Amino acid sequence: MTPPKNTKVIEWPTSTMWFDEDGILYSIPKPGAKGPQTKEEALKQMDMFRRLINGKKVCMIAETDRSGQPPRKEDRDWIARELNSVVKALGIISTSPLGKMVANLFFGFKPPAYSVKFFSNETEAKEWIKQYL
Repeated sequence: MTPPKNTKVIEWPTSTMWFDEDGILYSIPKPGAKGPQTKEEALKQMDMFRRLINGKKVCMIAETDRSGQPPRKEDRDWIARELNSVVKALGIISTSPLGKMVANLFFGFKPPAYSVKFFSNETEAKEWIKQYL
């Protein structure tokens, strides 16, 4: 996945994001990027994210193939709780065994309150997520 031309790209420490013409938020991880190192950094990034989405829940398509190590359990639990408050539906794109493993680890132990589905390409993910717009 790559941002389309003439799209406002939002650079985060760990990912690149953009909204498409339908309002779907896309996210691709930066290779080798590590998540926030402290709880304060994580809270700050979540606050910035909430401002980005104007406090509304979003439909999101995320690629996991370039993800690094999965977060620690306590971080996964916190992230899962936070995502419940900002995500309506999440399409996960992964074509690599490692990317699928990281995503399954994240969502497998504690299923989220929103719909999540795995895909091998962006077209299928976008078609599925449109029902939640």
